[in-house]
Amino acid sequence: MGYGSDGGMMGWGHGALGISNMILWIVLVGLVVAAVVWLVRKPPFDTQQSYGRRSPGLDALEERYARGEIDRDEYLQKKQDISPDLTRSARH
Repeated sequence: MGYGSDGGMMGWGHGALGISNMILWIVLVGLVVAAVVWLVRKPPFDTQQSYGRRSPGLDALEERYARGEIDRDEYLQKKQDISPDLTRSARH
């Protein structure tokens, strides 16, 4: 009778339902924002092989070559033996 068109006091309507609805939307928006941030910061699948997944043997081989312990031909042969996929893709 004088409490507004939806029966609530001073236009608030269903108070608890309105607050829970607002909290639900805040949580949903937060989850969407978190998902977008996670997807943006996550590296693509194919970069895992090119970043950080080097063979310790290849590192040791490069150090030996840099110190002059092995010559270029021996370095290239051993590099191909250690990682044949890398040398094939570098030539093509």
